[in-house]
Amino acid sequence: MQTNIRIQQIQVSGIRRFDEAISTIPDILKLTVGEPDLPTPAHIKKAAIAAIRDDWTHYSPLMGFAALQHAASTYFNQKYQLNYDPEEIIATVGATEAVATALLTILNPGDTVLLPTPAYTSYEPVVSMANAQLVPIDTTTTGYKLTPTALQTALDEHVLDHVKALILNYPTNPTGVTYTRDELQALQKVIATAGIYVISDEIYSELTYEQAHTAFATLYPSKTITINGLSKSHAMTGWRLGFILAPHDLIAEMKKTHQYLVTSTSSISQAAGIEALTNGLDDGPAMRSVYQERRDYMVKRLSEIGLNYIYPTGAFYIFVQLPTDFEGSSWDFATRLAHEAHVAVVPGSAFGASGEGWFRISYAASQSVLRESMNQLALWRVQTASQE
Repeated sequence: MQTNIRIQQIQVSGIRRFDEAISTIPDILKLTVGEPDLPTPAHIKKAAIAAIRDDWTHYSPLMGFAALQHAASTYFNQKYQLNYDPEEIIATVGATEAVATALLTILNPGDTVLLPTPAYTSYEPVVSMANAQLVPIDTTTTGYKLTPTALQTALDEHVLDHVKALILNYPTNPTGVTYTRDELQALQKVIATAGIYVISDEIYSELTYEQAHTAFATLYPSKTITINGLSKSHAMTGWRLGFILAPHDLIAEMKKTHQYLVTSTSSISQAAGIEALTNGLDDGPAMRSVYQERRDYMVKRLSEIGLNYIYPTGAFYIFVQLPTDFEGSSWDFATRLAHEAHVAVVPGSAFGASGEGWFRISYAASQSVLRESMNQLALWRVQTASQE
């Protein structure tokens, strides 16, 4: 008996496939998965321990504990001027489930979703599961940012395809670029005219270096579904706690999707989340300072090695161009680098066709790992150049 054909056509993420492929290499230095090496702050862990002792071990309400919704409402208002009532917020199993819940709720079979590329790997498979189509918008010629002209062109080209939504992710994975408020306002004018939804994945909002983060929902509140969470801002990837923030009418529908996907998120994680959102407003900025120091170190070393890159203004990624003297794909390059230099990066092809010719470095690793990785990359470049 044949299983779902759409699931058959979906592959495990290229990031995970490559990471698994090189994980058995002895002494491999991993700059692959975007996971903070920093620990969850102690006050958050203590809150979770207290919740276990106090028997917070039962189902929570579907959308999360009321205390968590209130804390999230206050936190995102203080941080990004987002004005959502607690009842307009759903606690999800990480931002990944939040994205899936949003897309599965708004999409009908045959709908079209626009996505600036290169892009994170989790969007297209969910669009496919909804029997909708994803249309990539190549940003390689526009500084790896979506422009109003490119967006309008895509809308015009697919006017008969029932464009339902645009996915925005910023600061962006894999490039580390982000948008200014002026750039977002220019996009908003095109989006509002088209009347489409925006799935705004802002999971890296706390990791914006040279400017303040602008939440897209402050510009286009009626049809923006904001995705956020605590994985990056509070080093809580394993706690799996994300959030959907959206108007009441959308939340009412997404609540149903969320229920039948997961029922509710972990009660213990929610207890930790209440503490993070209430008493952890300074946790993110402290971590951001660490990542910014690492960013500065990495771009300095890459420049010294002679590699071209997109200068990152957010998140903890650098998108690096393959050396001009390398013949082969980004997967070939990353494989050779892993086996010969024991440094693991992610092939750019994992982020779509427009990522080919590049590779992603995650600097969410310790300073010692970053230093050793760059030393080995520099030595490998000298050795390979002398052999050719």
